[in-house]
Amino acid sequence: MHIRDFYKNKKPVVSLEVFPPKTEDRTEIISRLVSKFKELSPAFISVTYGAGGTTRETTIEIASLVSRLGFEVMAHLTCVGHTTGEIDDILSRLNAGGVGNILALRGDPPKGVQNYDHTKDDFRFAADLIRHIRKKGIFGIGAAAYPEGHIASPRISTDWAYLKEKTDAGAELLITQLFFDNRVFYHFLESVRKIGVTCPISAGILPVLNAGALERMISLCGASIPAEVLAMLERYESDPEGLEKAGIEYATAQVQDLVENGVDGVHLYTLNRSDWVTQVLRNVDLDRWEPPEAWQFWQPGAGEGLPHGVNEDYHRGG
Repeated sequence: MHIRDFYKNKKPVVSLEVFPPKTEDRTEIISRLVSKFKELSPAFISVTYGAGGTTRETTIEIASLVSRLGFEVMAHLTCVGHTTGEIDDILSRLNAGGVGNILALRGDPPKGVQNYDHTKDDFRFAADLIRHIRKKGIFGIGAAAYPEGHIASPRISTDWAYLKEKTDAGAELLITQLFFDNRVFYHFLESVRKIGVTCPISAGILPVLNAGALERMISLCGASIPAEVLAMLERYESDPEGLEKAGIEYATAQVQDLVENGVDGVHLYTLNRSDWVTQVLRNVDLDRWEPPEAWQFWQPGAGEGLPHGVNEDYHRGG
């Protein structure tokens, strides 16, 4: 099933993101994790792709596994370091593994690589990769969006122009980078709608669970921290458990406000944890997402015959 069909439903579409664990027991870890997600009935689960294609094999492995376990899957795929032939091979293997949707990204160079020359890649920008995937006519295609502009963009209007280019190239869904102020998201939404971005836009949400992890995330994506979150970090500076509880409450309030204001979808960056995801979705009564009528002929876990289908993503867009 292609992602565009999910958004025919009137209710906000709930999707989750996982990353391939680096340990040898990664399939067991993900199997246990997504088994806990099954009762939440997410529309789809996305699987990340490491900088410079470093998790190529494990992304294919985990994305195919999640599909076999009865979920619709969106696999991340990046331009960096890949030839056209390699991209085609990856797409073929994902399709064979039951993966029907791709989140097309520019991607980061491998860690430690300085002054990476993107002009040497067969696909220089995410829009180029999107056009290539679209020609195949097999996959639903998503792309990344940055409510505050990508950290590498000279100005926000330029960033949003590149976003429009990605939707014109064939992206059917946009998933935003994390943000902590819903007013930022609403301003972004109004702005890109005015320039002709009409596809569904899903809000990417990550709770404040750990001060150190938050600092790392912010350094990578450049998201601003509102005064309320800064006060929360200061208040619970010596109380990690208290910070996590407050962070989940803040994320709950964010999602509730987004739902009340008619957001197309909510995409939760799970950090490979089910506890906070379950809590937030139950708090806002989104723990049993109902699929569109066209999707009623099958359900996750129905057995054989299921249909086949930030992170550190760099952007011209990324």
